[in-house]
Amino acid sequence: MLPRLLLDTHIVVRWLTDPKKLSREQNRVLESAVRRAEPIALSVLSLLEIAVLGSTGKLGLKVALEDLFEDLQGPVFQILPLTCEVAAEVVLLSSLRDPADRAIVATARVERLRLVTSDHRIIESKLAPVVV
Repeated sequence: MLPRLLLDTHIVVRWLTDPKKLSREQNRVLESAVRRAEPIALSVLSLLEIAVLGSTGKLGLKVALEDLFEDLQGPVFQILPLTCEVAAEVVLLSSLRDPADRAIVATARVERLRLVTSDHRIIESKLAPVVV
């Protein structure tokens, strides 16, 4: 089964560490995907963001970084690579300043996935379909 959802970095961290911070709709679509045993996509760039921000304390993780990474290697998640097609798509997304955001949105566009995010800049850009 192919994924239909791609999680923004902050969403995967919230889902695994403090799901109460997700919106009702975000929780609904994630629980529905899990019930259907549908993989949930995560950009490899999110792993990098989690590693960098988690090691500096900026994510405010309540769990060890190693434990979070262990959860991400389970059957629920499908880690998507940074491909040449995604990299080429990043160039078209200059309205987003953050390079990781651009790569995540580009991945959603190339893979035709709905992006689960709470990032207002991404939502307002209308560059990809989102679940808010």
